[in-house]
Amino acid sequence: MAKQNRGPYILAAGAATQLLTGIPAAWGVFQRPVMQGYGLSRGQAMLAFALLVAAYGVGCAAGGLLQDHRGPRVAGLWGTGLLAGGFFAAALVPPGNAALFLLAYSLPAGLGSAFLAPAVMACAQKWYRKKKGWATGVTGVAMGLSGAFYTLFVRLVGEGWGIRSCFAALGAVMLVVCGSGAAILQDPPQTGQTRPLQGLDHTQMLRTRQYKLCAVAVALSAPPVLLFSPEIFSIATERGLPESAAPFSIVLGSAASAAGRLLCPAGSDRLGRKRVLYGVYLGLAAGSVAFAFAREWWVLAAYATLTFFYSGGAAVQPAFNSDLFGLRHAGVNYGFLALGMSGGSLLSYLGSQALPLEARHGLAVGCALVGLVCVRLVKPLPQS
Repeated sequence: MAKQNRGPYILAAGAATQLLTGIPAAWGVFQRPVMQGYGLSRGQAMLAFALLVAAYGVGCAAGGLLQDHRGPRVAGLWGTGLLAGGFFAAALVPPGNAALFLLAYSLPAGLGSAFLAPAVMACAQKWYRKKKGWATGVTGVAMGLSGAFYTLFVRLVGEGWGIRSCFAALGAVMLVVCGSGAAILQDPPQTGQTRPLQGLDHTQMLRTRQYKLCAVAVALSAPPVLLFSPEIFSIATERGLPESAAPFSIVLGSAASAAGRLLCPAGSDRLGRKRVLYGVYLGLAAGSVAFAFAREWWVLAAYATLTFFYSGGAAVQPAFNSDLFGLRHAGVNYGFLALGMSGGSLLSYLGSQALPLEARHGLAVGCALVGLVCVRLVKPLPQS
C-alpha cells in the first residue's frame, strides 16, 4: 500500500532534480564568464550553447530508450553522472581550448540533463494518469526556476572564486541533489486492478505523420528564445537597461518560465492540449514582435513573455505526446520528440551567426507562425 502512495515523493524528487537541469535557459548568465575564463570568442561560446541544447535533444532519445528498458531510476542515475561529470570536467579545461571545452562540458552536460528530463516527466505522468499535464507542470516549475538559481549561484560563487570553481561546486551540488532525486524514481506498481498501459513504441511512432509534425513544431518553438537568450545581457544593456539591472532579465525570465511550465500544462488538462498550444505559438509570435521594438525595462517584459510561452509549450508537449501515442512508452517517445530541440538549437545557432539582430526578430516570428500551423495539422491517431 505504501508504494501506491509514492506519487508526492516522485513529484518532489522530480522537482529537485529539474531545478538543476535547466541550463539552456540560464546560459545567458554563463556566457560572459565562460568567454572571459576560457578565452572563448562570441561564436565559440554560442557554439558551446548550441551544442549543449543539441546534445539535450539527442540525449532525450537515448535516455528514453534506457528508461524504457531499465526504468527511470537507472536513467536518472546515469544522467546525474553525465551532468555532474560535465561540470567537474569543465573545471579542469585550460584556457584557449574551445574544442576541449565542447567535448568535456557541452556534450556530457547536455546529455546528462536529457537523461534526467524524460525519466522525471514520464514517471510523474504514470503516477498521475488523469492529471498528466498538472504532474508535468509541477516538476517543470523547478526547471523554470533554474535560471534564477544559476544566476544567484554564479554571482555568489563565480564572481568571488572564478568560473572553474563555480563549475566544480555546481558539479558537487548536482551529484548530491540529482543523485538523491534519481534514486527515488520508480514506476507505479501494476496490480490486478490497474489498467495496463497502452501505446505505440518509438518505431511505430516515428512512422506517423503526427510525430513528424510535432517534432517540427518543437524545433520551431526554439528560435524565438534561443536566438537571443545567450546574449540577453548585452541586448538588454544596448537597449538602455542599466548594466546592473541586466541580470534581472535571467531572473525574471526564469520566473516567467516557471509560471509557464505550471500554468500551461495544468490548463491543458481542462482546455485541451491543442488549444493551449495554439496560445503558446501565438504568444511566441506576439512576444517576438514586442521584443523587436522593446527598449529599457520593456526588454525584460518582452523577454519574460517569450520564456513564459516557450517553457509552457515545452511542458505541454510531453502530455500532448502521451495523449497521441500512449503512456506505455512515454519516456522514449518523448525523447524522440525532443530531437526537435536539437534541430531548433542548430537553426538558432546558424541564425545567430548569419543574421543581424533585426533579421533574427523576423525569423523568430516566422518560426512561431509555422509552428502554429504544424500543431493545427496534427490529428488524433485512427483507432485500431
